[in-house]
Amino acid sequence: MINKSSPLHHDFIWCGGKKVGVALSGGVDSSVVAALLKQGACPEGTRRIEVVGLHMRLWKEKPNKNQQIETEKRIKEIGAVLDIPIKIFDFQKDFKKIVVDYFVGSYKRGITPNPCVVCNAKIKFGLLFEKAKEMGCDYLATGHYTRLWREILNPKPETLNKKEGIVKLMQAKCKEKDQSYFLWKLTQRQLAKTLFPLGEMESKQKVREMAKKFGLPTYKTKESNDVCFLTNVTQEKFIAATGLPQIGKIVDVKGKILGEHKGLWFYTIGQRKGIELSGGPYFVVEKDLKKNTLVVSKNEKDLFKKELIAKGVNWISGVEPLLPLKVLAKVRYGSEPSIAVVKEKLGFKKYKIVFTKPQRAITPGQSVVFYGKANELLGGGIIAN
Repeated sequence: MINKSSPLHHDFIWCGGKKVGVALSGGVDSSVVAALLKQGACPEGTRRIEVVGLHMRLWKEKPNKNQQIETEKRIKEIGAVLDIPIKIFDFQKDFKKIVVDYFVGSYKRGITPNPCVVCNAKIKFGLLFEKAKEMGCDYLATGHYTRLWREILNPKPETLNKKEGIVKLMQAKCKEKDQSYFLWKLTQRQLAKTLFPLGEMESKQKVREMAKKFGLPTYKTKESNDVCFLTNVTQEKFIAATGLPQIGKIVDVKGKILGEHKGLWFYTIGQRKGIELSGGPYFVVEKDLKKNTLVVSKNEKDLFKKELIAKGVNWISGVEPLLPLKVLAKVRYGSEPSIAVVKEKLGFKKYKIVFTKPQRAITPGQSVVFYGKANELLGGGIIAN
């Protein structure tokens, strides 16, 4: 039974009697989502939910056919255990064009890509979201660790499915697994028809225990790879094979030549390891694409900056806030939120962000996200400089 005070409880009331498509990857998280929706998670007095499993066949570099066969076999086993139909979509060409080409193109422009953000916005909550709608699904549920809160305009039971109000995107209860950072591109249209059942889970271990309890074949599956399409080749070899510029000069912050780099794509801002110079350690502080030079420094303080420009900013509410806006901001997934001010708008979806304390290794191409009160994700953007 779900705690009646939790956002998840409200979601189950909301979608009772509805049809929900669950994005099944073959891993433990999404399989438990399907089980929660199918088996006994609905609050008493609500209608059961019709669940259908949706799997995306995505492009991979040097794909292992046996791995794909095993994954799809496991997904069919999930369907059999839960007694739900399974539908498989082939998105390989779309994924290659939308995500992989963006990944390679970013490195060619000298910036560090964030493929999960693009995949979520364009593939999972783009292509799959639309396929689910075509199948008659009222909602799409995924295994992301994050929460939704729906501001119900009229709380009467008979009107719950008619008045949805603003949907807020919140951090997960389990802060260690929270994935709200990767969802800043989502819109009210997408969130209004989305469910995130794992947002209320206390830990990944709890999810595995539930998978075992439900009899799912996923309770021992390994964690997924950060770059999911490079499971059988290293990122370095994959990027090198695209023909990106190779050897160039390594210089210090004053322009003094120190040595040669192997290719700018091989480095990211803040990196220390892999810089083959004597007398170190050195830190990467800048990548000059035009000159094909890598700028390094022995002084780690050179990595810290208080300001950045964010472009392509999306506000989850769909409404641009009044500025200046005080927020808690993160410049990378693994960093701690830090006090900042969205200072001013510089152009279309382009803003200046100023931090109270300098941030280490602000990296162009990565995402900066903004949190407000009660761990609410307000929005985010791409770090331009």
